[in-house]
This record gives sequence, C-alpha cells and structure tokens, in this order.
Amino acid sequence: MHIGFLGLGNMGGPMARNLLKAGHSLTVFDPFPQAVAALVEAGASAADSPAAVAKARVEVIITMLPTAEHVKQVYRGKDGLLANIGPGVLLIDSSTIDPLSTREVAKYALAQGNPMLDAPVSGGTGGAAAGTLTFMVGGPDSVFDQALPILSAMGKNIVHCGAAGNGQVAKIANNMLLGISMVGVAEAMALGVALGMEAKVLAGIINTSSGRCWSSEVNNPFPGVLENAPASRGYSGGFGSDLMLKDLGLATEAARHARQPVALGAVAQQLYQTFSLQGHGGLDFSAIINLFRGEA
Repeated sequence: MHIGFLGLGNMGGPMARNLLKAGHSLTVFDPFPQAVAALVEAGASAADSPAAVAKARVEVIITMLPTAEHVKQVYRGKDGLLANIGPGVLLIDSSTIDPLSTREVAKYALAQGNPMLDAPVSGGTGGAAAGTLTFMVGGPDSVFDQALPILSAMGKNIVHCGAAGNGQVAKIANNMLLGISMVGVAEAMALGVALGMEAKVLAGIINTSSGRCWSSEVNNPFPGVLENAPASRGYSGGFGSDLMLKDLGLATEAARHARQPVALGAVAQQLYQTFSLQGHGGLDFSAIINLFRGEA
C-alpha cells in the first residue's frame, strides 16, 4: 500500500520505519530535512510539503504532529492535505491533541469524502521502535476495520474507543492519571527516604503492596532503584516533563469545556509547570521527585 507520512520526529520516524519493514511504500514529509533524509535512506520517497504528499497518489495518510494548531494547519491550510487530496483517501492522525480539535478536523474531512481516525499512541519511543505501541482509536467501525492492518504494523494493541475524538479522550485521561500517579509515587518515595528508609527497600514494599502502580514498578522516580529507569541515568530519555505538562494541559482544558472537575489533574499540571519553569522540561517526567527532594 502507498502511504503518506507527515511528522518524522522521535515517535513518527520509528513508526514510519516499521511501515517500510511491513512492505508498504512511503512518501514522507517533515520540516526538518535530516529527518526526511533518514527515511529516504531507509527506502521512502521524499515530499517537500503536505500538499506534495497529498498529490503523490497515496491511499492512506498518517500524521504525527506536535500540537492542535499544527494539525489544523496541515489538514486545513491552503497548501494542506484536504485541499489537495481526492475523496476516499483514509486519514489517520496519531498526534496527541484535544478532542474538540480532532472532531472539528474529522468533520471537515468527512464532508469532502475522506474518512478519518484519531489514533494517538502510548508506549513511548521504545514502543515506536519495537512496533509495540498501543493505539487508542476514534472513528466509525468500518473505518477502524480498514485501518487495522496498517496500525498493526506499528503497534501491538489496537483499541477502538468509539466515535471521532474518543481516541484523544482515552489518551488524555490515561496520561492525566499517569502524571498524578507519578507525583504521588515521587512524594511517597521522597518522604520515606527523608524518614530514614532505604529507597530500594521502600520501593520493594510499595511494589508488593496496595501502592503498586506503573510509576512505582516500571519507572520509579528515585535514582538507583531501577537500573534501566530514567532516574538511574540522570532522568535522560523516557517521556519528557514538558510533554507531560502538555498532556495535563489538554486534560484540564477538555475538563473545563465538559464542566468536569479534575482537582488532582490541575495540581499535577501546576507542579509540572513549576518544574518546567525551573528549566527541567527536557528531563523525564519522573524527575518531578526533585521538587520534593529539594533538588529542583
């Protein structure tokens, strides 16, 4: 299948490579030439704009973009995708943006005959490289079935969440909980160590007791507890604190529109905002523990 792919960053690049490995032909675009060059070396064809991707007779277009404004511009801009593709081309947006923007773009796409899915991902850069991502997909059943073989080349768990925008709903709800849980684990670990507990012993107790969660067991924020966690390599790699701040912002803004209280989500957002303003936004989000250890 001939697929267009826009957005070849830390997530999009490996995802596109897995599509090539699965035997698909790709036409790719990214504003950074070096990202495009790396995919061309792997076997893709280059395009110099979103419009050029749309005009390349692709059957499917996948986007992985930073913000809702980027998504709107790429899809609805004068030189964007919708102005340059014919009806019937399947559109899959794997960016993480707010549900309202997703539903707006999907409405315009459908009006001109282009089925569209929102399919944000979980699993990080490691999952993107390994092809084990989880896709949370919003859109009609028939379109989901059409996209399933393509998504399966990039992910292991493909979950249909319901109507357009519901993939984004699942993503921001999950990541809000992840941010909250990391703050809780960080606070608990910092308290226990401050009271004289050895960090590994405390983590072992938490991970065999009722406090156990992904943030304690897989990405424990205390240095030295888990050899392969970002905390044990200076909080490098992993999921950046600024990315967590972005997702918490999406969650609290969506909650405002829905008039739904998210008190803990708002607290987590403020803590990550403080951490980012101190200049630590590039560190893994588990580094938030340094706010509680007096090291930020």
